[in-house]
Amino acid sequence: MSILREIHHKLALFLRKYYFNELLKGLFLFISVGLLYFIAVVLLEYFLWLSTTARRFLFWTFVSIEVLLFIKFICIPLLYLFRFRKGIDHTVASKIIGNHFPSVGDKLLNFLQLSQDKTQSDLLLASIEQKGNDLKPIPFQMAVSYKKNLKYAYYAAIPVLIILLVILIGKLDLFTDSYKRVVDYKTAYVPPAPFEFIITNDSLSTLKGKSFTLQVETSGNSIPEDIQIVLDEKRFFMEKTSATKYEYTFNQPLDNCGNVTGCYNRLQK
Repeated sequence: MSILREIHHKLALFLRKYYFNELLKGLFLFISVGLLYFIAVVLLEYFLWLSTTARRFLFWTFVSIEVLLFIKFICIPLLYLFRFRKGIDHTVASKIIGNHFPSVGDKLLNFLQLSQDKTQSDLLLASIEQKGNDLKPIPFQMAVSYKKNLKYAYYAAIPVLIILLVILIGKLDLFTDSYKRVVDYKTAYVPPAPFEFIITNDSLSTLKGKSFTLQVETSGNSIPEDIQIVLDEKRFFMEKTSATKYEYTFNQPLDNCGNVTGCYNRLQK
């Protein structure tokens, strides 16, 4: 019967749109949940500087969750969409359509049930034809609305906006540095000191036999109690001249030392 084939075709179009809609919803959920979990992981590492064991756990937990999310929200809807896996049947689809269109109600379900009757009497065929003609103008695909996925799109927009905001304020290293440490979980990382040293001398060069004063300033969230300079494996305390400034005078620098940078190795707290 041509009317039966046409109704089945309309149902096939409905099912295709139904599973494409599920795929769209899954994509938004995959982005929102996946990115939010990613942000949580990198922020945790950024602030806590976790051990190698903790970072290994975070990394493989992250990978496992992302794989599960991808399978659930992307792969499974794709299997249904391309009919590699059996999804809802025409009976369930007819109920969804009937709930959306009050004028359809149980007509589509009754039509499908009658079409499966093997008696095929003239009265039955006439009834099938009549019900099919009544259903023919109904746009089954309209029972699926893409607008319902807007709320999931909003969920996906939240982590994307967070990442864009971090990029705009120039704090991308908040993600990149901690992400690198999580991925490279086998390497032990030491958190940086809460301060840094800035050499304020205009030049580090001096004449042979002439004393030279090295000037250092600290900046950061805290101030070191004292600073030592290492010279030929010996430690010397620098003199504190203000809250954040220190200096040390080299009396007659080493022979042929031309540049003072060659006369000391490093500054230490």
